[in-house]
Amino acid sequence: MVKSNSSAMGVIFPNNYDQLVPELVNVRLMASIPFASRYRMIDFILSSMANSGIDNISIMVHNNYHSLMDHLGSGREWDLVRKNGGLNIFPPFAERTSQRSTGRVGSLASILDFLRSQKEKYVVIADTNIAVNIDFNAVIQAHIESGADVTAVYNQQTLPESIVNTQRNDKGFYYTFAIENGRITKIYVNSREKGVQNFSMNIYVIDRELLIDSINNAFVLGQQYFERDILLPQVSRLNIQAYKYDGYIARISGMKSYFDENMKLLDDYNLDALFSGAPIYTKIRDDNPTRYINGAKARNVMVADGCIIEGEVENSILFRGVKVAKGAKVKNCILMQDTVVEAGAEIEYLITDKQVKVTAGKEMKGTDTFPFYIAKGHSV
Repeated sequence: MVKSNSSAMGVIFPNNYDQLVPELVNVRLMASIPFASRYRMIDFILSSMANSGIDNISIMVHNNYHSLMDHLGSGREWDLVRKNGGLNIFPPFAERTSQRSTGRVGSLASILDFLRSQKEKYVVIADTNIAVNIDFNAVIQAHIESGADVTAVYNQQTLPESIVNTQRNDKGFYYTFAIENGRITKIYVNSREKGVQNFSMNIYVIDRELLIDSINNAFVLGQQYFERDILLPQVSRLNIQAYKYDGYIARISGMKSYFDENMKLLDDYNLDALFSGAPIYTKIRDDNPTRYINGAKARNVMVADGCIIEGEVENSILFRGVKVAKGAKVKNCILMQDTVVEAGAEIEYLITDKQVKVTAGKEMKGTDTFPFYIAKGHSV
């Protein structure tokens, strides 16, 4: 690990955008969705912070967080076991008459005393719906050099159809920026503009004292959303600088994008773009190496440890402990941990959750535009 970055602390929101993938978050949250055969979505932001020397990281959970706690443990894999700072998981703050906050304001308001007691000058805020390998030191340095009140990280891309086409705000807000000379002059909420946009990555650097004052004022007024209720009304008063990220991004905006972003990693160019920088850490599961039994066929696959392959696997992502029996055929599939495909089964364009069993002789096929999902623990 790198030297500690004593100037910045991190705050991660693992439940934001859960509503985009309701099937996958039935038993977990966005942060603990499995991705790229052996990782969880939170691994990328958390590893990026750890690799940048940010060793005081708070995670603001709302619900379905037991799987995340099991995955993170004490934070040892990310070198976050510390007497001071380290990894802090904050459960939901609730009173008898309170409702769960839907935005960042309520969550941050519940830890204002904690924020006041910290020594770091800056706070890095991030969600977990993107897999990215980003150097936060570069973002913080740009924030300091520009004299910004807030620095917002964005990339340039067309807006995902799965977000734009939804008619309901309960799917969550997304933000695009108008930028002049590096400064954000307008913030658009749920824009439907065509073409390449300055699309917020929901990563912000802000002075800790400014964050405390802003959250305190917003909470008193009953406001909920950091971008919509704090930044947008003050865009002309605050110096909000934009930081363009040109690296690889996998953004989860629905089940189809989850499938597509995993499948993109079967291309070596995309795989190298995401993983060739600083290392990405994850929970260690002590498993045997994957075994390919005589007669097995595997082509263009990403396979984690602990798998046993006797049948045929093509263009697929296999997580830890998956078993493909003799005579089974797996094509264009994502098989999560401990999935079993029994003898003679043929599956294509399937996403199986953990501990799914596809029984012998079954034939199941989705399509590339609508991959079929099987929930955790089901046998079909």
